[in-house]
Parts: sequence; structure tokens; C-alpha cells
Amino acid sequence: MTGPAAPGSSAAFAKSPLTPLALAQFICSFAGSNMNVMINDIGRDLNTTVKGVQSTITLFLLIMAVLMIPCSKLTDRWGRKRCFLAGLTLYGIGALTSAFSPTLAVLILGNSVLEGVGTALLIPPVYILATMAFDDLRSRARAFGLISGLGGVGAAAGPLIGGFIATAITWRAAFVFQAVVVAVIVFLSRRIADPVPPDPTRPFDAAGAVLSAVGMFFVVFGILQAGKNALLMTAFLVVGVGFLIWFFLHIRARERAGKEPLLTTRLFRNRTSDLGLVTQNMQWLVLMGTSFVVAVFLQKVRGYNAIQTGVVFTAATAGILVSSLAAERLAKKHAQKNLISAGFAMTVAGIAVLLALVEASSRVVAFVPGLLLIGLGVGVMLTPSVNVVQSSFPEEQQGEISGLSRSVSNLGSSFGTAIAGTILISGLAEGNRSYALAMMALAIFALVGLAAAIRLPADPGDAVTP
Repeated sequence: MTGPAAPGSSAAFAKSPLTPLALAQFICSFAGSNMNVMINDIGRDLNTTVKGVQSTITLFLLIMAVLMIPCSKLTDRWGRKRCFLAGLTLYGIGALTSAFSPTLAVLILGNSVLEGVGTALLIPPVYILATMAFDDLRSRARAFGLISGLGGVGAAAGPLIGGFIATAITWRAAFVFQAVVVAVIVFLSRRIADPVPPDPTRPFDAAGAVLSAVGMFFVVFGILQAGKNALLMTAFLVVGVGFLIWFFLHIRARERAGKEPLLTTRLFRNRTSDLGLVTQNMQWLVLMGTSFVVAVFLQKVRGYNAIQTGVVFTAATAGILVSSLAAERLAKKHAQKNLISAGFAMTVAGIAVLLALVEASSRVVAFVPGLLLIGLGVGVMLTPSVNVVQSSFPEEQQGEISGLSRSVSNLGSSFGTAIAGTILISGLAEGNRSYALAMMALAIFALVGLAAAIRLPADPGDAVTP
């Protein structure tokens, strides 16, 4: 990406510019899961509860989700590389703010708000730049394999790396680590050139951005009220759904008036893309939900410290790494539909093993087989899910679909932490029972993803938007 991408430039591009893009996805995914193993340490240091840390994590994921679509549209106005670097800068400031936070409120400002907004700015350009650089299925699968694979590894390795840093130094050093990685990414990004010049005159649907953000915020915030106040939960959910309906009516009205909406409704008329988005949402919901539930269970019920909890997740990290490295080879031999379906099947099997062995044994080894299966399953389906969605649309719509795709994925992450985490926390005193209920809920979501994957067309050519 040292200039406009051309078909013959794939080999040269893959040598360097993909590295900062993949590292950016890695660190953002890492940030979404590394705090899971620091719950006890952060709670003692900042005098807060498990619910307080859960809210911080969920808010980070939620802010990413609600701002991903608006920020993807801003890439057209401001430029993809400019948004990428601006997001990295904001993220780095947020990481350092979190590292030196004296209270939970400051941690929320640094981690949830600044890092969340920074991530929403930098992630859409990652997928837009990669998509525009490769115009054939195989090379694009290779690029997405690296980016999505490192994203999955970041999410799975977050507990391990975070636990090691928190135990060896302090939980605050984990945020310094993030800032250092961001600095490295900025340095490596100097070779990236925007293949399309920014268009400052491009219209921006501010009203649509507000309506979509408010709607998604209230939906997730409502889920967080589960187990505390059923009436309040229902009220927030109703308000959230109401705003989302208003958003849909708003963008449809703008389209009919000949104005550019935040999202074109054509994005939702592609069956392949719609099903692909469901699989993306479910895989991140299950991955992040499992990470939170297992981490909290081990710390609060089994009494593990940060590094002990993190080591348990080595199995999931290894699984994702192995299957992600095989993404290109698998894409040559198997249809994307079959890979996604197989991934969900392995994930469901992994959850079943986790449920079976937690009752059979109190040893740490009981969690290894299940987490390994989940890691292998997620790694197998991450790349084809992204490729199915991004490849469903032409180059001029990559900004929109990239933002929608990342928003849906991050919304899944926030749902996983909010739903499964709330089920677990509401019954922590019951030990294994609340853990089993949370994991069964995640298994149901994984089955929803499997059903969507089975309905995907076998021929990638069916992904063309009408």
C-alpha cells in the first residue's frame, strides 16, 4: 500500500503494510479481554466491584460498536490513513490515562471512552485498506486471515498476557504495554498510503449517527440491568429499540429524498452479507462471553490469581493461532460456508466439554480441552466470515460495509460480556450453577451462528449485491 493498489502489487504489499493493520486489530482485541483477569487487582486498587469492572469492559466494547459506523463514514471525508493515525493517537492517550487512573471513573474515561473512540476511528480503515488492496478472493483471504487471525489471538491471549503483566508488575503496566504497541504501529504505518484521496465535501449524516448510537447504547445498557431491576431493564430496551426503528426510518427517508444516509438500506438487502453479519456477531459474542465468564469464575469461585487465570487461556490462544495460520490453506480447499459452519460446530462442542468437565474435576486441566476447541473453532471461522461480508460489495461501498461489519462484531463482543457476564455475576454465590447457566446461554448463541452459517450460499459469487 505504497500507492494505489494494483493486482500485481499484492506480494509487495504483503511484506510490510499489512503488519501495522494486523497489529492494530490485535491490540484492540487484546484491550477487550485483558482486563478479565485483573478483576481482583483492579477491584482492590480502585475500591470497586466485579460489576464495576464488567461495566468498564462492556462500555469500552459498546462505544466501539456505536461509533464504528459513523467513523467509517468519516474515512471518506478525512482519509483512511488520517483516521487510522488519529485513532491510534487517541487510543494511546487513553491507555496512558488508564495506566495512571486513581479511581474507577478515570479508568472508564481512559479505557472505555478514549480507547473506545480511538478504536472506532482506527479499525474501519484497517479493513477498508486491506479490501481495496486486494481484488481477488485468495489474496484477500490471505490479508483477512492475518488481520482477523491476530484479532482473535489478541482476544484469546489478552487474559494470558494481561495476567502475566499484572502478576509480574502491576495491572497498570498492561495499559503501558498497549501504549508501547500503539507507538510501534504508528512507526510502522509510515509506509501506508491512502489509495483514494479524501473528499472533505462528502456529506455526513449526523442525525443518523446520533440515532444509531443512542439506540445501541440503550439496548446494551438495558441488558446490564438484568438481575437488578426488571422494569428498568425493559424500559431501556424499549427506548433502545425505539431509537433503532427511528434510525431506520430516518435513513430510508434520506434515501428517498436523494440525500446520502449514514448507511444505505441496500446493505441489508444482500442475503449473503446479512447471514455473514450474524455469524460475525455470534462468534465474537461467544468468544468474549466465554473469556469473561471463565476468567471471573476462576478468580471469584476457584480463587485463582491473574497469572493462573491467564495461563488457562493458553489453550484458546493456541487454538486460534493454529487455525488462523491455516486460513489460507483451508480457503483453497473448502467453501467459506463450510469453514464457518465447522467453526461453530467446534465452538458448540467446546462449550459442551467445558460444562461437562467443570462438574467432573476441580483441576485447571479440566478447562483446557474445551477452550482449545473453542479457539480452534473461532480461528477457523474468523477469516471467512469477514471475507464473505466485505466481498459482497463493490469498492465504493467498502467504507459503509466495513463500519457496519466492525460495529456488528463489537456489538457481539459487548453482548457477550453483558449477557453472559450478568448471568454469572447475579449468581456468583451459587458457584458452578451460575457458571453453567452462563455457558449454556453462550451455547445457544453459538447454535444461532451455526444456523446462519448453514444458510449461507456455497458459491462466493452469490454474494454480489443486486
